[in-house]
Amino acid sequence: MDNVDLQVLRQVVTWREAGHAVVMGTITRTWGSAPRPVGAVVAVRDDGQIAGSVSGGCIEDDLIARMREKALVADAPQVVRYGVSGDEAARFGLPCGGTLELVLEPLAAHSLVEDLLQRLASGQRVRRTLDMHSGAVTLAPAEGADTVLLDETTLVSTHGPHWRLMVIGAGQMTVYLAQMAQALDYQVTVCDPREEYLPELPGVQRTREMPDDAVIAMKPDAHTAVIALTHDPKLDDLALMEALKSPCFYVGAIGSRVNQAKRKQRLAEHFGMTEAELARLHGPVGIKNGARTPPEIAVSILAELTAIRYGWAIPEPRFVGGAATSVTAGCVV
Repeated sequence: MDNVDLQVLRQVVTWREAGHAVVMGTITRTWGSAPRPVGAVVAVRDDGQIAGSVSGGCIEDDLIARMREKALVADAPQVVRYGVSGDEAARFGLPCGGTLELVLEPLAAHSLVEDLLQRLASGQRVRRTLDMHSGAVTLAPAEGADTVLLDETTLVSTHGPHWRLMVIGAGQMTVYLAQMAQALDYQVTVCDPREEYLPELPGVQRTREMPDDAVIAMKPDAHTAVIALTHDPKLDDLALMEALKSPCFYVGAIGSRVNQAKRKQRLAEHFGMTEAELARLHGPVGIKNGARTPPEIAVSILAELTAIRYGWAIPEPRFVGGAATSVTAGCVV
């Protein structure tokens, strides 16, 4: 569930607290081109107000009309499909003759939307199982890959961050990086064995394990990033050693180009890291944009992560002048 869908859940809770009846739709399957991914949600309240989207607007218009006509009010979830024929695809704004399947769920106390939202607000990943006959819901911790599975009896969906970020070190920059990363749908874990460097961060998991043990315990996959920010080789190098051997899509470390060269030399000499493994290390971390303050550097880091997630190559920047008189910063030279 991405951040857009999390906003839908918040709106649903607000509507229900105000006494409105609400129907929530979840995309369960698509064929051809579809504007939103499987698992995306939309909600319609009893007077036709809508939150979220599943198409360019035509399907939403149909849902609003059906809600106002009381055609969506039911005692149990139902499956609907849009765009099965070419005419319907054109009518409902689905490109290239796409087809979209939704489960429409009338929400009640047993839907556990409030409980789901509380768990998501604390950074948890949650597996939600909906009984298609009764509408009752059970919630459990989600493990492994994201899942949306529909059969005749149940709809199983995964909610929470799709991406994970482990930050080594809990200094000032980590506060900005962690907060911004959560807005980009990362589940953030901060590792720092030093007790005086572990601030309270809402929604962020914290560990005092040694960094190498923390990375191993995290079981990094292709949706995981590890970033070392302590400037302390005793901590950063341990995390990088394990992260570079894992399937992480991004491994980075703060420090100048000179320090990065020394770091790679240490990792090769003391930990036997290969040239191929060391080539995966991003450093100096982040897009080179002259960032100097902690929040600016956090923005540059997340910009680089975003580009790599979507497969974009970032060209070497060229300074062309501007308001600043210098771009020299200790972390980027």
